[in-house]
Amino acid sequence: QIKFDSVGKPAPGVEVKIADNGEILVKGPMLLKEYYKRPDATAEAINADGYFMTGDAGIFDDDGHLKIIDRAKDVGKLANGAMYAPNYIENKLKFFPYIKEAVVFGDHREMVCAFINIDIGAVGNWAERRGLAYSGYTDLAAKPEVYGLIQECIEQVNGELVGEGALADSQIHRFLILHKELDPDDDELTRTRKVRRNFVAEKYAVLIEALYNGRERQFIETAVKFEDGRQGRVAADLVIRDPKTFAVAGRGG
Repeated sequence: QIKFDSVGKPAPGVEVKIADNGEILVKGPMLLKEYYKRPDATAEAINADGYFMTGDAGIFDDDGHLKIIDRAKDVGKLANGAMYAPNYIENKLKFFPYIKEAVVFGDHREMVCAFINIDIGAVGNWAERRGLAYSGYTDLAAKPEVYGLIQECIEQVNGELVGEGALADSQIHRFLILHKELDPDDDELTRTRKVRRNFVAEKYAVLIEALYNGRERQFIETAVKFEDGRQGRVAADLVIRDPKTFAVAGRGG
């Protein structure tokens, strides 16, 4: 663990820095010198400059606080070289009760875009309190009012990201609300409800293309499996929106 004093600064003699790949590196008297008779293990844990490689990715925010955001192996980069941590962004989005799942894209791309799954219980209650009728998930997800609700959530996340130093470029520039819930029965989630990112990206490649090509709508038809074993199809003409983003300090709007 990294030692901090009561005001969040490293303990005396401890150095903390962020590697080019986003990994947190630590050096100090509290660390091991080497593994006993294991030079291979030592080389895997401690770099040539004597820093312990934690395996965690982190950032220093605008207040100088260190935040651990992800495992270093899961962190990528945007086309401009800025750090991109998809799990961190998705977890920020899923903090809102109206968002059940989020899948973001951006590795080696010029901007971050997102798929959103609404939480039908929370959004359904929100809609009913406003007298907004709907016939099911697909209908509710397409409502302009629901898009507005989700856009507010995304814009709040963007406002937080712009103050988080190296992650300021990871603001979400475009999003859509999926026409169906991601489901383990459709192989989109694992049985522990973790998104199968590569599978989702391949299955919905036409939607990713639409996000990055500047389209305002995209039709899609998807095969689904029902709990009783029946199969069917769900089709929708999905709207794509551009939420507000915030200027990064030291750059133009």
